[in-house]
Amino acid sequence: MRARTKWLAGALIGAAGLLTLSPALAAPPAASPEARTSAAFDAALKDRAALRLFLRAMPKGGDLHNHLSGTPYAEDFLAWADADGLCVTTDVQPALASGPCDAPGRKPARGLSKADPGLYARAVNSLSMLNYNPGADGAQASGHDQFFSTFGRFGAVTENNLPAMLAVVREYAAGDRVGYVETSVNPSAVYDLVSKVRGEAWDGDLAKAFAALEPGIPALTAKVRDQMDAAEAEADRRQGCHAQKPRMGACAVVLGYQAFAVRVQAPQVVFAQLTAAFALADADPRFVGVNIVAPEDNPTALADYRLHMRMLAFLHARYPKVKLSLHAGELTLGLVPPRELRFHVREAVEVAGAARIGHGVDIAYEDDARDLLGRMARDKVAVEINLTSNDVILGVKGADHPLHLYRKAGVPVVLSTDDEGVSRIDLTNEYLRAATEQGLTYRDLKAIARDSLEYAFVPGRSLRGAPECAKAGKACEAFLGANPKASLQWKLERDFEAFEATH
Repeated sequence: MRARTKWLAGALIGAAGLLTLSPALAAPPAASPEARTSAAFDAALKDRAALRLFLRAMPKGGDLHNHLSGTPYAEDFLAWADADGLCVTTDVQPALASGPCDAPGRKPARGLSKADPGLYARAVNSLSMLNYNPGADGAQASGHDQFFSTFGRFGAVTENNLPAMLAVVREYAAGDRVGYVETSVNPSAVYDLVSKVRGEAWDGDLAKAFAALEPGIPALTAKVRDQMDAAEAEADRRQGCHAQKPRMGACAVVLGYQAFAVRVQAPQVVFAQLTAAFALADADPRFVGVNIVAPEDNPTALADYRLHMRMLAFLHARYPKVKLSLHAGELTLGLVPPRELRFHVREAVEVAGAARIGHGVDIAYEDDARDLLGRMARDKVAVEINLTSNDVILGVKGADHPLHLYRKAGVPVVLSTDDEGVSRIDLTNEYLRAATEQGLTYRDLKAIARDSLEYAFVPGRSLRGAPECAKAGKACEAFLGANPKASLQWKLERDFEAFEATH
């Protein structure tokens, strides 16, 4: 061996003895898989189709801001309406409705795509943002109004199709390289508790209101558990998951649920929904958090905003382990008076105790915004960024969007879909917009994908800094088995290794 080494050295020096090895002449070190993948991303930036191809194959971790009823596409709803024997109204903005379908102004959903293709096409437009054109054909005055009005138009079909919606959200996530989805869902049993308070007077006494609701909580949580067990089993049957060991594709997508309250209702109803949401998140590990939804600029939502934050704080004190991801700051100048832009994100963080903020678009209008950004960075309060949703609903995009403001302040950010079926997008589209409109690099997007699991409300410890998994082995296997969050993160890292190996 020594003789061979001496021979090789002599050959490199050369017969004349004039050449010597130096760092300048040595072969450059091979680029890392991440560096090669980053270079491929940079090259794809010049070709939007190539960038889409690249990003669709990229592992994305989790989608943390997702509404279950807003995930199916209009075509899904129409197919379920067909199967359920529902009707489609013949209005300018068609809606799904229960029967009878031979009444004036209604047609059967069954076979509609062939029986009346024009009405079918109008229904797809009405149930989503497809072909939305403000002011044309009697359309709503704004993207904001069209977006939110779709939920009322397809609501009739969501009531009996919870298993189908669970299956669809997993199907779409798997096709988009998303391993975890945190989706907002209220099983119908939630409204049993709410029905007890409708029409009652509201005196603002939170403790008294909670005491009145508390006896109904055990029955509520038991009924919801049964509903979700049945819905998940049916979703598994539809997707053939029972026969898969290990589960693959859509069956391998992990779902976490956020129960929620609808902020545009009377105070006693909102409080009852929040009470139910906290109780579920405390009792059923599938419900990983609590949220509050509906247009933040609605007059009732604005008038009761501070009350809602106090409700959340009251219940958070009673259920301290429950995590909150709150829609806050989904506002912009002109949509509401300036006074309404000054405190929503802060109160969600400081009063309610939100661990994550949904949207947070109005952060630059908040009082003492730099101080608030500093607190969010220090306390790791992540922000769920929904680029398409913010564009469609608020008209905020490009340089007007506060994504970079959050990132420069050190606030964790994740990319999410919001309502991908209504917007007719997927998470790849949001990564593409982040790259082309916000200038994020491959390494930026990779960090965001990792953060989507770091700040997900998945139970268990994080893989970050876990000494048990400094190297693969039995100790790491045991750690991953005991910590679902770390297990998802481990899989994401293996997926990144495989993805980067292709470049």
